[in-house]
Amino acid sequence: MSDSTPSPASAIPDFLREVITDQPPASDRDVAEQAILDLNASMMQFYDQSLEKFKQNLLDRAPVILALFTGAGGQMILYRPGHDPEVAPPVPIVYQLAKSVGHSTMAIYQIIFPYLANPAANPLWRLPLRLYRTQNQIALDSLAALDISENDRGVLRAILERNLTFMDTCLEQGTYSYEAAETFIRDCAPYSIKTIDIGSSAQVGHWMKVVEDWKRQLGPDWQHTYALSNTLYVTRQNNILFSVLVQFMGTETMGDRLLLIETAEFETTPAKMLDVLTRIIADRAVGMVFFRNYFAMDVELLGGGGRRAIEFEMNQRGLPPLLPTLAPFRSNAWPWKTDPTQGEGPATLEDIPQWANSRCPFH
Repeated sequence: MSDSTPSPASAIPDFLREVITDQPPASDRDVAEQAILDLNASMMQFYDQSLEKFKQNLLDRAPVILALFTGAGGQMILYRPGHDPEVAPPVPIVYQLAKSVGHSTMAIYQIIFPYLANPAANPLWRLPLRLYRTQNQIALDSLAALDISENDRGVLRAILERNLTFMDTCLEQGTYSYEAAETFIRDCAPYSIKTIDIGSSAQVGHWMKVVEDWKRQLGPDWQHTYALSNTLYVTRQNNILFSVLVQFMGTETMGDRLLLIETAEFETTPAKMLDVLTRIIADRAVGMVFFRNYFAMDVELLGGGGRRAIEFEMNQRGLPPLLPTLAPFRSNAWPWKTDPTQGEGPATLEDIPQWANSRCPFH
């Protein structure tokens, strides 16, 4: 047998049989398809390799601000050519204190509502509620030691006292009703809204000063600075970090040097955000070289063909296609809902009471 003769399956050593399975012969079509698909696989490999080079070139030439969502009110990092990354000081602790107490009533909701159908017969809610009651009592007893204003302290106390009263009632009675829970929660809601004001004031005031100082520090380089913030779906509307940045960068930079990146989690890493920024900026150059438009790659290129395909398919079915209005590749529009004529109902928490009873579909 010559060396070029394929080995029969029986010649495969036994120790390889667990990882090598018999494959059917590949057809000419299979080979051709794989050869074509390998082109794109190689392109993506080269793309990733180039990304690191492009990222370093970007950081060597332009300042970059990352405004990252965190449970502590955000994190901002300034990358300045020729300097180590500068991490801004954190938001004052009152932000987290207000947020924590504001969320405490929601925690009670999460404990008891899974058992709402029959809480008397299913006592699994009692132990976690008893433990959480202890945490609330310790928090209430600790309020006097906090370095916060008396008004803020009063708001936190109002929520914690209501929490304790409701939990004590539930534990003493060994049950609860939806009506009782709703009354308790809606009694807390006005104070929860006040915790939002407390936290937002601390957060916005802090980041305003940080970005203002960085703008002054960068001087003329501010006009070449990129900034981006991450958002989950629920935080797109009136995103605080993005909104602070736009106050100093201007609406004309939105979608250009100021970007809001939607992510799959509340928090992400600086490395991932820098990768996203680099991809956007590097792809814009690709758009200019290939399509003679710097912003062409900011949109889904298949979208044009996709629109035509959807229109064709819907016309074949005798139905009108439902598609968004075409907009230019480059846009400085706000990256969230801004048209007050679209939709109905409240636009702020303060507006909810006048709508709640008359227009809520579940009332």
